[in-house]
Amino acid sequence: MTTRLPQTFEEKLARIDAIVKELEGGTVELQRATELFKEGKVLARQCEALLRTAQEHIDEAAAEPKAGAAAAADSELRDELPF
Repeated sequence: MTTRLPQTFEEKLARIDAIVKELEGGTVELQRATELFKEGKVLARQCEALLRTAQEHIDEAAAEPKAGAAAAADSELRDELPF
């Protein structure tokens, strides 16, 4: 049976949490601890990339429109108004 890999940010974060709990349990053999550490590092990098992308989208959405774009948007809005 194949294990399903975490896809979403939340799934990745939950898996990292599970890895940390297992490692902190203190009963993990060295080989397993090394595998868990590697998996956690990969997931952490993926989460960082997802957070960077989300921040870029937020920054773009929050940015002030350029003067030309604002004027064009204002003109389009006026064209759509019924009065």
